[in-house]
Parts: sequence; C-alpha cells; structure tokens
Amino acid sequence: MKGNLEELAKGNLGRLLLKYSWPALVAMTLNALYAVVDRVFIGQGCGVDAMAGLQLAMPVVMFLTAFGPLIGVGHAALLSIKLGANDRVACEKILGETIALKVLLFGLLIPAIYLLLDTVLAWCGADRVTPGAYAAAKSYLQVVLASHVFSHLAFGLSALLRAEGGAIRSMMCMVVGFGLNLVLDPIFIFGFGLGVAGAAWATNIAMVASALWAFASYWRGQAVVRLRLRRIWIYPELVGRALAIGLAPFLQQLMSAVIVASLQFAFAKWMPDAASRTAEIASLGVFNGALILVFMPMLGCQQGLQPIFGYNWGARNFRRVLGTLKMGFGVTTALCVFAWVIQVVPPFPTWLARMFVSGENPDIIALAAHDLALANCMIWCISINVLATTYFQSIGKPMVAIVLSMLRQGVVLLPIVWFLPHVLDDKAFAIWLSMPVSDVLCNLATIPPLLLHARFLARVRARRSPEAPPRTDLDE
Repeated sequence: MKGNLEELAKGNLGRLLLKYSWPALVAMTLNALYAVVDRVFIGQGCGVDAMAGLQLAMPVVMFLTAFGPLIGVGHAALLSIKLGANDRVACEKILGETIALKVLLFGLLIPAIYLLLDTVLAWCGADRVTPGAYAAAKSYLQVVLASHVFSHLAFGLSALLRAEGGAIRSMMCMVVGFGLNLVLDPIFIFGFGLGVAGAAWATNIAMVASALWAFASYWRGQAVVRLRLRRIWIYPELVGRALAIGLAPFLQQLMSAVIVASLQFAFAKWMPDAASRTAEIASLGVFNGALILVFMPMLGCQQGLQPIFGYNWGARNFRRVLGTLKMGFGVTTALCVFAWVIQVVPPFPTWLARMFVSGENPDIIALAAHDLALANCMIWCISINVLATTYFQSIGKPMVAIVLSMLRQGVVLLPIVWFLPHVLDDKAFAIWLSMPVSDVLCNLATIPPLLLHARFLARVRARRSPEAPPRTDLDE
C-alpha cells in the first residue's frame, strides 16, 4: 500500500499512466456499456419505438448520474491530495462522507422524480413522439430509478479506491456489475419478454452487486484508507471543498443531460410528424451509444491522470505535474483523433449504426450513420478542453475547471441548438451541425488558461523552487 504512494511520487510517468489508465478504462467502459448493451439488445430485437423510448429516458438517467462525480470525483481528488499530505484521519472522513452524502441525496431525489415522471418526460420531448416510444420510456424509468443509490455507492467507492492506488480493485467493482448485466439483459428482455423494462431490471441487479463488491474491498481490509462506521458523517471542513472540486464534472454531466433533453425537444419541435421525430430521436440514441464506445479510451486516460496530478500537486512536486501535463496532452490528442476516425470516416459510421439498429430498418441505419458523421466532424480538436478540465479539477482549482467544462455545452452548444434551426431550412441538419461548431469554439477558448498555467509550471521547474501557484481571475 505504501508502495503505491511512493510510485505516484517517483515512478515513471508513462508506466504510471498506463497502470492507472487501463483499469480505469476497463471500469469506465464497463460502466458505460450498461447503456450500450441495453441499446444494442433493444435496437436489434425490440424495434425503433423501443430504441427511441430508451433514448427519451436518458436525460433523466444522465441527470441522476451527474451527482456521481459531484460527490465521487470531488472526494476522490481531495483524497489524492490528502494522501499526498499524509493526512490519514482526513482520508477516513472523506470515505465516510462520500457514503453519507450518496445515501442522503438519493433518498431525497428518487421519490421526487417518481412523483413528477410524466412532467419530466414531457420536458424531454416524449409527449410528441409515437405512443409506443413514450410507453417504453416510462416503463424503463419506473424500474431503473430504484437502483440509483446502489449505482452511485458503487461508482463513488470505486473512484476512491482508484484515487488511493487500488486501480485493479476499482476496476473489479465494474467488472462484476457489467458481467451480471450482460448475462441478465437477454434473459429479461427476450426470455421473459419484458422489453425495455427487462433492461432496467438487469441494470438494477447489476448495480446492487457492484456496490456490495466495493464495500467488500473495505471490509476485507484491502484498501489503504479504513472504513470506520463512526466516520460516516458529513464534515463541514471537508464537504465544501470536495463538492467544489466535483462541481466541474457535475455541471458538465448535468449540462450533458440538458443538452440531450434539448436536442430531443428540438427534434420534437422541428420535425414535421411523430414518425420523423421518433426516427431522429432513435438516431440520437445511436449517436450517444457510439460516443460512449469511442470516448471511453480518452475518459479512461483522464481517470488515470487524475491521481498522478493530484498526488504530485499535493506533494508540491511541480516538475512531475508539468511532465504529466505534457504527456497527457499527447495521449488525449491521439485518442480524440481516433474517436474522429471511428465516427466520421466511411464505412465506420455505418458499422456503428448497424450495432444499434436491426437490419430490418435500413432507413434508420442510413440516417444514423449520416447524423453520426456530421455531429462528430470536428471532434478531433477537443483534446485541449478535455485535458484542461481534468487537470484543474485534479489539482483543486474548481472554478477554472467549471468554466472550462461549461464552455462546450452551456456557453456554446445550447444556444446554437436553438439558433441554427431558425436560420437554416434543413432543421435536422441545423440541429446536428450545432455540435461541431461548439467543438471548435470551446477549444479555442480553452487554450489561454491552460498555456498560462503550463508556463507557471515551467518557471517553477526551471528554478527548482516549490512556489505556490499563481491566482487568476478564474480562481475567485
């Protein structure tokens, strides 16, 4: 256990990134594949209405998922910093507070959503699609909401295990859940004939199993930080800073939910009839499923970078922070180019569409492949924004990370989604075009703050003096 911390301080950066990225990549991929596997089974065997219904439910699921990084990522980043400072009591409090906040938050949120379910679905455009798509969306949510407290406990504890150097244990939490989901999905969807509700039941069972596995890592004493029942509480001296660090990815994922709901509502508003609205929303489901698949390597890389950034910043080892930043930029850029190739260059978009849509619906396959290529044509350029958000979040600069994370969606994409259909005749084209436009603009806006901080790190390295980082207007 002590060796993990020494390795973060002195180990080869490339080997460290590989060590912490591949388990994070596997864990995050398996986490994301819950939704992807559901889409594949539903799209191949239950029809376009069911696929559109599953997509209509996604903004609600994404809204709830956003609270995961608010608590899990924020506390994991703070845990890395406290481990670097060798403050073990604070580490135990961080673990206990993570559990307390998860249980409290979802004990309040889930009942409220059940009460407002029809209203929430209407906000997502579900009242303007075919009746079959609406029924599928409601059926899925009525079942899957019940497991979210277990889902977030599993993801939060997994993030803490990874932050303390237990990357393999963190990964296994997701392996157990995904394995169950993969086995149970076809049994419940097809064997029991439950359709989208079957996918939800499979997810519920898998999430409970993941949470129990994560707790078992602490019960067996395998973790660096001990889980003590008396530490399960909310601590004023910790909660504010932890939530501030987690606020950037929370707002980013929350805005993702708003964007997906807005895209669905825009299609519901601008498409001429219920059938075309349902088809575009089903195409959006293909887009989101494909994006999950191709983005997982990049997101796994960011998770691998986080403990290296956090520990060495906490230890004031700025030379290693700068080296990690340079390495992270190269790897993230390469992975973004890979994401662009897979989603834009023929015949890959068509292959991706066929994963999620049955061959009995060739028109939907062609529509989804076209939309996929258009929406991602500039995705190769977003690596700077992705890396900068991870970096500032990891070193405890939440306000900078929040501003950067909100650029692509809250500041740029959301207004464009509603502006372009007013000026272009092809409404569907206008809605999909908003994504590459926002990619370019947010990347340009991210360059100045990241370069400013990199120059500071370079100056510190040259002087070999552990100075505190400069404050900027974004830190206020």
